[in-house]
Amino acid sequence: MKVIKTKLEGCLIFEPDVFCDSRGYFFESFNQDKFNKLTNLDVKFVQDNESFSTKGVLRGLHYQIGEFAQAKLVRVISGRILDVVVDLRENSSTCGKYLATELSSENKRQMFIPRGFAHGFIVLSDTAIFSYKCDNYYNKPAERGILFNDKKLNINWQLPHKDLIISEKDLALPKLENAEF
Repeated sequence: MKVIKTKLEGCLIFEPDVFCDSRGYFFESFNQDKFNKLTNLDVKFVQDNESFSTKGVLRGLHYQIGEFAQAKLVRVISGRILDVVVDLRENSSTCGKYLATELSSENKRQMFIPRGFAHGFIVLSDTAIFSYKCDNYYNKPAERGILFNDKKLNINWQLPHKDLIISEKDLALPKLENAEF
């Protein structure tokens, strides 16, 4: 497995070793011991989540605060997405910066997102199945978010605004300058 450091400290991309033959392919999608050795972290994932979405669905930018903050390991099982993370760690040199990475069933990449980041994605293919591990349980009172089109972030979501499908809840999220971290 190859580990790629990103411009946001602690945010990592994993490229698995994929074994293909006439029957299809095989790869190890997660191994706790290998993950810990490759990252020098002791993250214990406690919850797996999966979503199905159609082209243009934008989910995010979400995070949890305080003792309920979550680290995530995200991947795409089917389809193609643009995965976006925003560094919200106030003591970080990249606080307020974002990273956008394409994840797909073809490239089989995974992204590790440390605690202290907002996360969102947009579906670029006709449909997508998105899966992620969390190191902390979901806690509704700790849930927060940032408006996807905050001009300060200036995220290129790769699809025209008129084609986006966004929940009312996500449309009501605050801008970065008004967000609680």
